[in-house]
Amino acid sequence: MFYLFKYFIQMKILLNNDDLNKALNKISNIGFVPTMGSLHKGHISLINKSLKESNKTIVSIFINPTQFNNPKDYKNYPRNLKRDISILNKMNTDFLYLPKKNDIYSSKRKPKIKLNKTDKILCAKYRKGHFEGVIDIMDRLVSAIKPKKIFMGLKDFQQLYLVKKFIQNKYSSKVIECKTIRDKNKLALSSRNLLLKRTELIIAGKIAKKVILLKKKLKNVKNIDKFLENKKKELNNMFNINIEYLELRNSFSLKKTIKVKNAKLLIAYYINKVRLIDNF
Repeated sequence: MFYLFKYFIQMKILLNNDDLNKALNKISNIGFVPTMGSLHKGHISLINKSLKESNKTIVSIFINPTQFNNPKDYKNYPRNLKRDISILNKMNTDFLYLPKKNDIYSSKRKPKIKLNKTDKILCAKYRKGHFEGVIDIMDRLVSAIKPKKIFMGLKDFQQLYLVKKFIQNKYSSKVIECKTIRDKNKLALSSRNLLLKRTELIIAGKIAKKVILLKKKLKNVKNIDKFLENKKKELNNMFNINIEYLELRNSFSLKKTIKVKNAKLLIAYYINKVRLIDNF
């Protein structure tokens, strides 16, 4: 399928590890943007930053099965490869890496990725094996691509925190944090938003605005844990959603904190069966 439109585009599509090795041989200062496709303005902002700061930019599209703790979630994840390729080509992206599962997982990992007990919080508490899968594939991709810089968004804050800690401890690659891109209703852009109905998108925008206001109010709150627990119940009832967590965490350690300075207010919740995350 890929070959049908391979010749009508400017960028190089790399379909396997051999293509990857040949294309990147002797190229320095590579910028890397890892994605699972269904590209939106958030991804585009990452790619633009890489194009400005790197000699060559490579974008990967691979929906990684090992980071989905729910098989239905993997099956329903939005896919739109033809549109993604069109977007990347118009942006003059240098390379698109479209590996198959066998290219990524050609060898078994020994030992397996394990999170520290202190990291089994927030999304890691509710999505067993998720971050182990994320770190594993990022390790494999970085090992193969050898980028100078990796561009990742702040929306998935815990993911960014864990990947940055692992990758920068093992490789000379630097993880570049990029701001969250939001729509006019303050909702963080996400491929999962495509799974929401219009009415649900409106609700998600209202929730984002409510949590932004909560963050501002925390400066004058004495018992932050109790306050957030009450607000969690209020939001659940107000919008008929299911909030997994609403917590204030230190931006540098992800430890729970009562200090608003250098802290993130993080939330994860379900609208219907779609799970959304955000931080402010």
